[in-house]
Amino acid sequence: MIRAIDDFFYSKSEPVNGCLNALRAFILKFSPDINEVWRYSMPFYNNHGKRVCYIWINKKTGWPYLGIVQGNLVNHPDLIAENRSKMKILPIDPCIDLPVNTITEILNLALSI
Repeated sequence: MIRAIDDFFYSKSEPVNGCLNALRAFILKFSPDINEVWRYSMPFYNNHGKRVCYIWINKKTGWPYLGIVQGNLVNHPDLIAENRSKMKILPIDPCIDLPVNTITEILNLALSI
């Protein structure tokens, strides 16, 4: 039986499927202290038990995004708040390569909180 978290990543069609799986692998390899959990019907990534980020799909665009849990404390020009008070997101175009340098900068900022 497939786990709900795996179904989230593998049930999407391309190019979103490939983008989600690449983002997942990148986050999990980013630090040995990061682990993946299934909360609120979405994949969250914790560092020492504290939520750092999550992956979700924008319902309007269909694009994946990386959500930063304490985004209001992270100052990066590519993060957008929209109507969120605490969280900020990084939209990711599934048709191009992951912005690895940007994601690295954002994760480093988020982990330093």
